[in-house]
Amino acid sequence: MSQSLTIALSKGRILDDTLPLLKLAGIEPIEDLEKSRKLIFPTSDPDVRLLIVRATDVPTYVELGAADLGVAGKDVLMEYDSQGLYEPLDLKIANCRLMTAGPVNTPEPKGRLRVATKFVNVARRYYAEQGRQVEVIKLYGSMELAPLVGLADKIIDVVDTGNTLRANGLEPQELICHISSRLIVNKAAMKMKHARIKALIDVLGDAVERRSETE
Repeated sequence: MSQSLTIALSKGRILDDTLPLLKLAGIEPIEDLEKSRKLIFPTSDPDVRLLIVRATDVPTYVELGAADLGVAGKDVLMEYDSQGLYEPLDLKIANCRLMTAGPVNTPEPKGRLRVATKFVNVARRYYAEQGRQVEVIKLYGSMELAPLVGLADKIIDVVDTGNTLRANGLEPQELICHISSRLIVNKAAMKMKHARIKALIDVLGDAVERRSETE
């Protein structure tokens, strides 16, 4: 069985924060990922390649075996809700919060709550646990617009600084979950390439600990 590894990553903040950790494990892309249109990249380790995919697709690529490992935000993993993945390591990067938000100083509506979000499964579970009846409206972006035009009473979205919410007359309200990015592993790959993957997990784990100690 080949011990080569394929790692799925998504561009943006997660990629920027993951590359320094991989570098400590001797894994660096040979080309500039931001400047290339390619989606598969060789690395300084001839047995490791990187796939660049959409953030929401990382769990799919890993669960179905197109990638052995990946890095995904906890928000994406909660929405994906897969039993086919291991989640061995919190990389403690791309930290933010998954929250409800609504118009400033606006009371809760009396009837059924309308909530706009791209995290449909998370929203349904969250309000079901509270025993609340809600109508969940799936949106893919510009979430802040929904309460402003009467499409929804609240939104559920990832909040970092909260500046975008405030700029649109909204405020963060209930905390659903603290979010960070996690290393995920395909279950079959974990068995077939256990030594190689375990070694990588150990190196990344040490890097995360060292960084935490210096912060």
